[in-house]
Amino acid sequence: MLRARGWDQVQIGDEVIARKVQRVLGGDREGGGRSLGAVINDSLYHERLRLLRAPDDERSRADSAFHARLRRELPRASPERQRQLVRELVEHYVREITGHFDPRVYRFATTVLPYGLSGLMQGFSPAGLFHEIRGASRLDDHLLLEGEVKGLQRLVERGTVILAPTHSSNLDSLLIGYAIFRMGLPPFVYGAGLNLFTNPLTSFFMHNLGAYSVDRSKTDPLYRETLKEYATVTMEAGQHNLFFPGGTRSRSGEIESRVKLGLLGAGLAAYRNNLLRGKESRERVFVVPCTISYPLVLEGASLARDFLQETGKSQYIVVDDEFSRAHRWVDFLRGLAELDLRVHVRIGRALDPFGDDVDAEGASHDPRGRPLDPRRYLLRDGRVIEDPARDAEYTRALGRRVIETWRRDNVALPTSVLAFALLEVLRRDLAQPDLFRMLRSINADTGVAAERVEAEVEKLVAELKALERAGAIQLSEGLQTTDGRDVVARGLRGLGIYHTTPIVERRGEQLVVLDADLLFFYRNRLEGYGLRGAPRLYPAGAPR
Repeated sequence: MLRARGWDQVQIGDEVIARKVQRVLGGDREGGGRSLGAVINDSLYHERLRLLRAPDDERSRADSAFHARLRRELPRASPERQRQLVRELVEHYVREITGHFDPRVYRFATTVLPYGLSGLMQGFSPAGLFHEIRGASRLDDHLLLEGEVKGLQRLVERGTVILAPTHSSNLDSLLIGYAIFRMGLPPFVYGAGLNLFTNPLTSFFMHNLGAYSVDRSKTDPLYRETLKEYATVTMEAGQHNLFFPGGTRSRSGEIESRVKLGLLGAGLAAYRNNLLRGKESRERVFVVPCTISYPLVLEGASLARDFLQETGKSQYIVVDDEFSRAHRWVDFLRGLAELDLRVHVRIGRALDPFGDDVDAEGASHDPRGRPLDPRRYLLRDGRVIEDPARDAEYTRALGRRVIETWRRDNVALPTSVLAFALLEVLRRDLAQPDLFRMLRSINADTGVAAERVEAEVEKLVAELKALERAGAIQLSEGLQTTDGRDVVARGLRGLGIYHTTPIVERRGEQLVVLDADLLFFYRNRLEGYGLRGAPRLYPAGAPR
């Protein structure tokens, strides 16, 4: 039997291997699926293409050697040997995915690390940090926890929770991990991008805080199915999960408008499997959307550049950016502290795996607010059954509700308001319909009268306040004023620090843009709300 908290990693890995191998072998025996040889060849094909683009590191060399051995053996492999090769493939993937949780590292991370980050914010040297620690501003001062926090605290006692945040930065994983601790919740297992495991600044914590790796460059269906099975089994064991349904960080700066349904559907699978086994304890699964709103984004310059270059899908998995450079962390954290900037983490209203609202007691409700039993979605002739096509449709409905919640809980900040207003004034002045030509035409000689931008900001804030009253967005405390000059001043302070070149600066009575790409990036956080009658500056279906 799977154990809940206090779970055994080896046991969970063995369960995943057994299930996945059984499904592959079952499909071959029943004749309804692909042959074992086809499954193996397909995996080798996808992995060979991936490795052609992968860096020449130890992991890639080990993968290449493993695949070369399978490729040599496959043509002469007997049916029994083919079954063994399938198992070896699945075991290989499970070893890569599996996380490890060390309570000692967790205690260290949640007690020492916040003080260390706070010390960096205050500019202490590492040598003097622990002598000055009592005077340090806590990380707590720059992290605002908002929304349905109490509801989430109750739900973790009533079932298994999937926390589903927006994804802007590689800092998200560390920040949300600390937010979970701040809320008094038990540790969650992470679905974290592979770059967090190879980054020297974060790999130690990722390897020891229960994170399981997600390699988004892998297109092999067997890998993706194994990854989903791993998440499913951890949830069946009562492990709360955290992963980013949007997949990668938002390159455009916009709130995600699409989600990856694979891992999101693992919650439904876990709920269904628990019901099929007659498991009454902790069988409920809840999905809790969460938005992370930064006044500044650590990797903003790299993300904006990557989005605008659009040089191909492989470019959308950034490995070397500001996140991998320690001094940029220091600059970023100190910038937040010097201007008293805050990151907003907003917990949304919970959903069940079918997209219905859930109250703090864990009860599901239909769109009219009437209570319902979610088991009914899985019944046929009074019995719970597995139906992949039906369940995929439920997961699509859940994905739409998650996106709706993200947009509703997005926190508008002065940096994005200034960026939106200034770029809108420039768009009208330049009358250039092509985004890239418009951005290239903006330079240090392109000034805009500050009073024009202040007037545009006041109109924009008025529209945002109307949206907030309608429950369509949230406004930070810096936008509670009606004075455009105050909002512009706040935005300038934010956009004028941290990044190598200030994004915007004031020269007399003019505002001058020094980095149009980053102005576009921060502006996009307010894309999709129909503000100021502005058109979309890039296609809705563009890689984000």
